[in-house]
Amino acid sequence: MAKIKAIRGMNDILPAETATWQYLEETVLRVLKRYGYQQIRMPIVEQTELFKRSIGEVTDIVEKEMYTFDDRNGESLTLRPEGTACCVRACEEHGLLYNQVQRLWYSGPMFRYERPQKGRYRQFHQIGIETFGMSGPDIDAELILMSARLWRELGLLDHVTLEINSLGSAEARARYRDELVTYLEARVDQLDADSQRRMSSNPLRILDSKNPDTQAVLDGAPNFKDYLDSESSEHFSALLGMLDATGIAYRVNPRLVRGLDYYSKTVFEWVTTELGAQGTVCAGGRYDGLVEQLGGKATPAVGFAMGVERLVLMLQTLQLVPTALDTTADVYIASVGDGAANAALQLAEVLRSDSAQLRVQVNCSGGGFKGQLKRADRSGAEYAVLIGEEELAQGVVTVKPLRGGEQASVASDDLPAYFNSLKTQ
Repeated sequence: MAKIKAIRGMNDILPAETATWQYLEETVLRVLKRYGYQQIRMPIVEQTELFKRSIGEVTDIVEKEMYTFDDRNGESLTLRPEGTACCVRACEEHGLLYNQVQRLWYSGPMFRYERPQKGRYRQFHQIGIETFGMSGPDIDAELILMSARLWRELGLLDHVTLEINSLGSAEARARYRDELVTYLEARVDQLDADSQRRMSSNPLRILDSKNPDTQAVLDGAPNFKDYLDSESSEHFSALLGMLDATGIAYRVNPRLVRGLDYYSKTVFEWVTTELGAQGTVCAGGRYDGLVEQLGGKATPAVGFAMGVERLVLMLQTLQLVPTALDTTADVYIASVGDGAANAALQLAEVLRSDSAQLRVQVNCSGGGFKGQLKRADRSGAEYAVLIGEEELAQGVVTVKPLRGGEQASVASDDLPAYFNSLKTQ
């Protein structure tokens, strides 16, 4: 009988990798707490209409990439392809938006049917940050500062570049769209097939084309900034001034449009070349019209999302994962004899209760000290604690350093204090 394998593009994350994931997630959580953000958790399945109304029916995501199915009641449901629309739906449904300020974050799997490639999968994971009720450029700046602080704490700041742009109001974007279409229609035979298809559905996405011939055509295209409304222009100038004042380097990219219909005013991406071709590891922007578009009261909003797989890949590629994450234990307790095995379990519980940070692993598969010490070494532990019948009778244990140093005989009752003293040396 053939073995059942994982679905293509939906990957298992094995123990050798999960330590890096946990390191990234714990670092993100630590930074978010320092900025006063609260977690929200949404279901992974939503009504299909939510994404059609928010993302846009003529986007690639809705047209080609969503996992959509009818349930037993004939209702069209979709595995969430992104988190912003879900967060807006949840906040509006539970009364968290009108005349309120919210700073929220979430994490979890998203689903898109696209060609799997390095760092991009059909089930992928995002950490998203969304804010509501703040219309000024200062909250845009806070989000960018917060993401920069995260890169700094992960050691990634020198390996990413901030690109930023303003899409203006819906009216300004419509004027620019008309001018862009007029320009491109005269040169349609020079565009790649994807861009030709987008001419009638989503022409702004042509600005994001990676095709070099299309990019050459765009060199002479109208510039987005020339069509900005005065409010959006002032908002953008103030934001850039705040970034300058706080020392955040950036590059204004007039072709940065983002792939979703709901963005307006500020859009930004953190990009890297460390994973081969330039890739986006974090992206977001302002979406002031989305809440009203989904049936709520007009509410200013801005946020961003980061791709966990790509960040994990960057940390691994640049060897920025702390070596301690490769270990599963600090202390490994080995024992020989029935009485010693019972004492080992009891002693491990005492150590865990005394120090929440100490990782203690007990040998649970028998064998002599020689074999157990090999397991202790493979665990990555700094110390092995040996308990035999002789040690048990004397009320002591042998503490053996596994990475160099002299072993010591320590009274069993004094072992927690012994390890605490090692931490302060």
